[in-house]
Amino acid sequence: MNWSLKPWCDLTTDELYELLALRAEVFVVEQTCPFQDLDGLDRRDGVLHLLGYEGGHLAAYARIMAPGIGDEQGSAIGRVVTSPRSRGDGLGHRLLTEAVRGCEAHWPERSIWLGAQAHLQGFYGRHGFVAEGEGYIEDDIPHMGMRKAP
Repeated sequence: MNWSLKPWCDLTTDELYELLALRAEVFVVEQTCPFQDLDGLDRRDGVLHLLGYEGGHLAAYARIMAPGIGDEQGSAIGRVVTSPRSRGDGLGHRLLTEAVRGCEAHWPERSIWLGAQAHLQGFYGRHGFVAEGEGYIEDDIPHMGMRKAP
């Protein structure tokens, strides 16, 4: 697996196409959840794009955000996604580990927040994330805010 972490301005047009295609393939088509994926955050200062390539194709992606963008208290992880053809060998865990490392490297001493689909709380819990607050509905899917202490 070849990982890279880049701000918007350093993404190539091919990388941008691939990450948007992967997000649409999983979030919109596979999960049958039409939503406005292009939310204006991708291009903001303090947002980094984590890309994981395997065998020449984008197998995993996550967006990490500086404190104040996705969460006021700490950094945030969002748009966590793995390619359907790359699943089954622990790639999701490797992706989350890389995303946490990226947050810790750029914003040490800050907590990390993410909005987890409710059925994935156990997955995120294995990486030190703890549910906080009450659950909520986002795009007709139950979610739970979760935080990892610094």
